[in-house]
Amino acid sequence: MAYNEFLTDRISQFFHEKHVSFYEKKMFGSLCFMVNDKMCVIVNKNELMARIHPDIYEEALTKDGCEDMSFSGKRKPVKGYVILTEEAFDLDEDLHYWLQLALDYNPLAKASKKKTSK
Repeated sequence: MAYNEFLTDRISQFFHEKHVSFYEKKMFGSLCFMVNDKMCVIVNKNELMARIHPDIYEEALTKDGCEDMSFSGKRKPVKGYVILTEEAFDLDEDLHYWLQLALDYNPLAKASKKKTSK
């Protein structure tokens, strides 16, 4: 198992309860939740990556279990993307907080450019 299936079930349940139209997409051993054809949250092993508004990014990093998203080889973290450890979403109310932040930003987020085949 490359991702926590219990966590993915919790996320699906939250989205269903909020009447959010979404689909799941497997990527690199992770499970991505797509909303409006845009990446919203990703479950990778026992961590959750959330795409949140860049204006609240610094404040979010002060919360327990929230870390910046840095790729190897890059010096600067990717602003607006946070990694959440189990400590950040153990309780349903905490998970719902992060999921709602990601949903709130989703309409403002830019969609990835579609790859065209040549």
